[in-house]
Amino acid sequence: MTLIENPDQARRLARAIISDVAIYNREKVTDGIKNDRIFELLENELQEGRQHFISRITPELAATNIFDLAIVDVLIKRAGKIESTIW
Repeated sequence: MTLIENPDQARRLARAIISDVAIYNREKVTDGIKNDRIFELLENELQEGRQHFISRITPELAATNIFDLAIVDVLIKRAGKIESTIW
C-alpha cells in the first residue's frame, strides 16, 4: 500500500476517521461533551483511529498535528450544539 504524502489527503483521511468515531459512538460523544470527559470516554476509539491514520501516511505527516486538528474540527466543533458546562 502506498502511503499518503499529500497533506490535504491526510486531512481528509483524519476527518473521515474521526467522523466514523463520532457516528459509531454517538452516546459517548453526547455524554462526554455534557460531562466534560469526551477524551476519557473515547480514549480507546481515538487511539485506534490515530494508529490507523499513522499507518496510512508518511512519517513526515505523522509528525504533524493533522489528526488532533481533525478531532477538534469534527468531534468537538460539531458537538457544539450539545449542552455542556464547558461552553
